[in-house]
Amino acid sequence: MSSSAGDRLPAVFIPHGGGPCFFMDWTMGPADTWDKMAEFLRSFDDVVGTRPAAILVISGHHEGDTVEIMSSPAPPMLFDYGGFPPHTYELTYPAPGSPELAERVADLLDDSAIAHRFDPQRGFDHGVFVPFLLMYPHADIPVVQMSLQSDLDPEFHLRLGRTLAPLRDEGVLIIGTGMSYHNMGRFGTEQSRRDSVVFDEWLTRACTADPAQRHQSLTQWADAPAARASHPREEHLLPLMVVAGAAGNDAGRRVFTDEVMGAHVSAYAFGERASVNIEA
Repeated sequence: MSSSAGDRLPAVFIPHGGGPCFFMDWTMGPADTWDKMAEFLRSFDDVVGTRPAAILVISGHHEGDTVEIMSSPAPPMLFDYGGFPPHTYELTYPAPGSPELAERVADLLDDSAIAHRFDPQRGFDHGVFVPFLLMYPHADIPVVQMSLQSDLDPEFHLRLGRTLAPLRDEGVLIIGTGMSYHNMGRFGTEQSRRDSVVFDEWLTRACTADPAQRHQSLTQWADAPAARASHPREEHLLPLMVVAGAAGNDAGRRVFTDEVMGAHVSAYAFGERASVNIEA
C-alpha cells in the first residue's frame, strides 16, 4: 500500500442502520425510514475524497476480551441478525481481507503494549457488510475488521485509536460503524426523540471541539445529558472513540444527521477530505 506524501485520509464514524434495513421492504415504520441514510452511504466517496488502498473497520457488533484482528485473506459472512426475510441471509460481500494490514495493525498495537490476537475464522458482521454494500459495492478494496475490547472503556478505545493513527498516512481508511443513538427498547417512542436530540447535540459539540476538549468529553461521555438513556450499553458508541482517537489533532465535523425510527442519529468525520488518489 502506498500514498502520495502528505496525503492523510480522514477517519470516519458512520451509522450502519438496523439489520439488513437497506435490502428489504421496511415494515417497522415508514417505507422510506432508511432512505436518507442509504443516500449518505452511497455518497461516501464525497466524505473521503479518494479511493483508499485498504480499510480498517471497527464494528459495534464485534467484541473480544482482548482486541481481535481478522486475518483471513477471504473473510466469510457472519449473519448476526435474526427475524428478517430469507433473501437477507443470501447477501454477499466478497471483499478480500489483508493479512499484510492485519500484521501492520498488530505491530502498531505491540508498539503500544496493547494486547491482541489474530482471528482467521471470523467473518464480516452486519455492522460491516450492510453499509459497505452501499459504500463500496464492488467489494474490491481489502478490508480488515477489528474488535472492540469488551470492557468498553472509553479511555482505552481512544488510546487504541491514537495507536492506529499512522495508518491514515499509509492509504488506510479507518471507519467505525455503530449508531450515535442505540436504545433498542425505546426506538419509535417520544422519549427516544427527546433523549436522542439532547445527546446528539452534546455529541456533536464534543466531536467538533478542539482535540483536548474532545478527548476529555468523550472520555466522560457517560456524564453527558441523556447519555445512558441513549446508550444503555455503549458498544454502538465505542467505535466512535477509536475513530476520534485516530483523529489526533485533526478537527471533527458532523457529515450526516437524520431521524430514524423516532431517534436522531449522526455521522462524524475527522480530518480533511483527501484530494490525491491513492493506489494499492
